[in-house]
Amino acid sequence: MKAGKIRECALFEDLEFPSDESSLFCDSSTPISRLQGQITWLRPQEICRSPVLFPHNIHRSHAKQGLLGDCWFLCACSVLLKNKHLLDRVFPPHQPLWSDSNYRGSFYFHFWEMGHWTEVTIDDRLPCVDSALCFSHCHAPSAFWVALLEKAYAKHRGSYERLWAGQVSEALVDLTGGLAECWSWSRFGSEEEQHTSEKNHNQAMKKRLKLDLIYPLRATCALSCSTQSIPGGNELGQHHAMAVVEWLDVKTLAGSPVRLFRIRNPWGRCCWGGAWTEGGSGWHLLDSVDALDIQARAAQGEFWLDETEFLSQFDDVTVGYPITEEGHLQSIYTGNLLPHCHHLAGRWVKGLSSGGSRNSSIYGTNPKFWLKMCEKGEVIISLLQHGKPRHFANTEDDVRCQHYQAIALHMWKVEKKRLNLSRTLNKAPCASTHCHAHQREVVLHGLLEPGHYLVIPSTYQPEVEARFLIRIFSSSTSSVSALKNPAPLLPSTTNGEWETNHFRGSWVEGRSAGGSRNFPSHVHNPRFPFTVCDEPILPDLNVKVNLRQNRADADLLPIGFHIYKIPAGEQNHSIPSEDPVASCVPHCYTQDVSLSCALPRGAYLIVPSTYQPNCAADFTISLARRIHRRVVKSQEKLGRAIQEVSHIAVMQS
Repeated sequence: MKAGKIRECALFEDLEFPSDESSLFCDSSTPISRLQGQITWLRPQEICRSPVLFPHNIHRSHAKQGLLGDCWFLCACSVLLKNKHLLDRVFPPHQPLWSDSNYRGSFYFHFWEMGHWTEVTIDDRLPCVDSALCFSHCHAPSAFWVALLEKAYAKHRGSYERLWAGQVSEALVDLTGGLAECWSWSRFGSEEEQHTSEKNHNQAMKKRLKLDLIYPLRATCALSCSTQSIPGGNELGQHHAMAVVEWLDVKTLAGSPVRLFRIRNPWGRCCWGGAWTEGGSGWHLLDSVDALDIQARAAQGEFWLDETEFLSQFDDVTVGYPITEEGHLQSIYTGNLLPHCHHLAGRWVKGLSSGGSRNSSIYGTNPKFWLKMCEKGEVIISLLQHGKPRHFANTEDDVRCQHYQAIALHMWKVEKKRLNLSRTLNKAPCASTHCHAHQREVVLHGLLEPGHYLVIPSTYQPEVEARFLIRIFSSSTSSVSALKNPAPLLPSTTNGEWETNHFRGSWVEGRSAGGSRNFPSHVHNPRFPFTVCDEPILPDLNVKVNLRQNRADADLLPIGFHIYKIPAGEQNHSIPSEDPVASCVPHCYTQDVSLSCALPRGAYLIVPSTYQPNCAADFTISLARRIHRRVVKSQEKLGRAIQEVSHIAVMQS
C-alpha cells in the first residue's frame, strides 16, 4: 500500500487514509457511528508531553480496549509482546520517534496477506474525543504502539469500523503469517448428548485432551478464549474475546492437581467473580506462600480461574501456532517443527471449477492438487479464502456467513499414475476438515505415509466464485502441484486390440462455436457420431477420446467435450436433450484433453466445445474403440506352435 504525499518541511499527512470520517466509517452500521462529528485527530505529542512507543514496565504495554469493538484484534496483539521477532516483523524497529530530529510524523507496518507481507504507511494523527484516545491504547497513557498499530490495521482493512467484530484467528494470521485454529467448545457433541451427565463428562474430557495437547507449548503458542456472555458477570449478549496470559499446574494442600489460567480482559477490568478472584475460596486450597505468589502475577484487568471454570464458561478457544525465530511453524499437535512450506493459489470459477461439496454431482470439477510425501511425516494443510467486504448483521454468526463461503478440505491417498477419479471420490477420504465452515481459513492435520495424495478444496454451495490460497507445512520433505489437466474419470489400459479413427473439425464464430452447456448455443457445436458394437467387459474400458486444439501454447482456449447417447431410431444426429453419458470437463486451457470410459452397445455423439461461445479454432478428435474378438482356446507350450482346438474365423482372401 502506497504512502500519501509528504509535504516539504511539514509533518506527513496520509492522503490515502485521511483524518476524517471516511477513515472511521464504512456504512455507519456499528455503535461507533454515534461518534460522528465528535472525533478530532491529534498527534501523540499533542496528547501527552513525552510520547513513547513502549513503556519500561511491560505490563503497562498491554492493550486496553476503547470504544471500538476490536477485542479480537487486541488479543492477537498480545502475542507480539511475547515474541520480539514477530513484533519486529510487524512493526520494524528504529523508526524515527517524536524526540528524534528526523521525525516526520509517519510510521510503517507490515501485515501478512494471502502469502505476502504488505507494507502499510500511516501518519500518526490518531482519533480522539476530548483530547484523549477514543479507541485502543496502552495501559500506560504515554505509550502509543497499540494505537498506531490499530490505525495501520484499520487502513489495511479499509476503515476503523471494519475492525468492529472479527475472529482472533484472522488477526493472528495477519500479524504472524502463521496458522491459527478456533475450537468451538459450545458445539462439542449434539444437543441430545448434552442432556445426560455422562455425555457432559465425555465432552469435558474431550476439551481437557485438547488442552493437554498444547500444554507443552503454552509458553510459545498464542491462546485466547471467547464467550457470548461475560463469565460470572452481568454484562451479557455480546461476543467478547480475552487473552490467556499464563496457565500452570499446581497442587492443593491435599495433593490434588489444579490447573489455573490467568486471563487478560482487553476492557482493562476484572469481570469474573469465581473461586479464584482476589479473596476467593480457591486460594485457601493452596499453600499460602504459593497462593500469594500466584495472585501477585495478575496485573490490571487480569484474573485467575481453574480448568473447570475455564471449560464451562468459554464458548471458543483460539490457538495460534508457535513460530520460531527462524520463521518455522511448530505443530500444536506434536510440537514438531514444520520447516517445509508450500503456497499455491487457486480459484473456484462458476461453471468451470466450482463443484460444491461432496453432496454435489459435480464435486469432481473442484480444483485439485497433488501432494507428494517423500517420506513419512506430519502435515498441516490450510485453505485460506480471499475475504469479501463485510456486511454487518445482528450476530457474529450472521457476519461470518455473509463474509465468507463455507469451505472444507478433503484428501485421498492415491496412486498418481493409476488415478481413477470417480472411484476415488466415492471412497472415504484419508483426512478432511469433516465439515464445511464459514471461516476465512480451515486447517487439516495428518500424519502421512510416503506417496501421493489428492487434495481437493471445496465450497459447500456449487457454482460460487472465490479465490483461495493452499498452504502446506510438513515435517519431512514434500512437494505440491496443481493438476493442470483434468484427471481421467477412469484409468487407461493397453490390454486388447483397439481401432482408432481421427476426425478434424472447426469451431466457427457465429456458426459452430456454441460454447459450453451453460449457453443455449451449445447445440450448434460440431457433432461426431460413432457406434459401440460390443458390450464392455467390466471394469475394462472400450472407448477413448482425445480432443486436441490446433493453437499455439500462448493462445490456448479452454476446451472440453461431452458424449451423448443417441436415442434408438434417431437419424439426424442432433444433440439430445438428456444429460451426456460421459464428459471431459471442466474446460481447461491445455493443448488436449482425454477421457477413457466404458460405454454399452449403441450409437453416440461426441460434442467438442470451448467454454465461451464464438471462440474460433481448429481441432482434431481421436476416437479409439476396443475390439472384442472371438475367444480362441489353445494349448500352448514353450517352444511349440499353438494348436487351435476351437472354431476360429477364416479370413477371406
